[in-house]
Amino acid sequence: MMSTKVENINQKIQFLTKSGIRLHILNILSKNPQNIKELVNTTQITYSTLSSNLHKLQQEKYIQKIKNKYYLTQTTKMYLNIILEFKNAIKLINQFDEFWDKHDVKQINLDSLKNITSLHDSQLIKTTPIDIYKTHNTIKGQLLMSYNIKAIFPYLHPDYPVIIEQVLQKGGNVELIINDEIFESLMDNIETEIKKKSIRNGCLKVHKLKENLNLYLIISDKNTNLGLFKSDGSFDQNRLLTSENQQAIKWANNLFENVKANW
Repeated sequence: MMSTKVENINQKIQFLTKSGIRLHILNILSKNPQNIKELVNTTQITYSTLSSNLHKLQQEKYIQKIKNKYYLTQTTKMYLNIILEFKNAIKLINQFDEFWDKHDVKQINLDSLKNITSLHDSQLIKTTPIDIYKTHNTIKGQLLMSYNIKAIFPYLHPDYPVIIEQVLQKGGNVELIINDEIFESLMDNIETEIKKKSIRNGCLKVHKLKENLNLYLIISDKNTNLGLFKSDGSFDQNRLLTSENQQAIKWANNLFENVKANW
């Protein structure tokens, strides 16, 4: 019985995905029900091709016709959402292939991986022979402009204590997930009174890791930045995925909270 259900699902997915025209029609109808004349104008697909595909979709109960307009069924809306999400995930992975390939993503929890398309509007920042500090300077500029910072630091750049101190001095908030070694080094390099006052007021929060975490994540007021470790265990300082998109920032916040709760 279970194998029959799985086979039926596979057939439905194959029917929808093997035709770009059918997916295009469904995508258009998901935004706005249309009659065939409107679909011809919207899709620029010939009347005969549209008519044939609409007939097949209606026959398989993916769409229904009400007063000359075509509507998606509720089940089709669910299928379409999953298929388009999957296609977008493939597109994102291919777009930033050199960022994901030969890098460790095991530290990113399953829910975050499932919602990886939230990073669709990101940019890949890379160092160059004439700008070897491009990734660091990108982050530095973002942090200095921010009042709220969340970060997972797998290492401590000498600039970070200075930046954090400046953010705290102007009344900002900093929340960090770091290991013991980084914690000690950071505390030693922030002015004592600023440090004490910020901890007392809840402006500086530090969560200490029980073990090392091969993940680099920074969330500032307007940006999020993700860095990965290579398969050999070394941090890739030459590549950084950055985004100003609110979906990406929300994705990063969820990842941060997951790490905070589980490490």
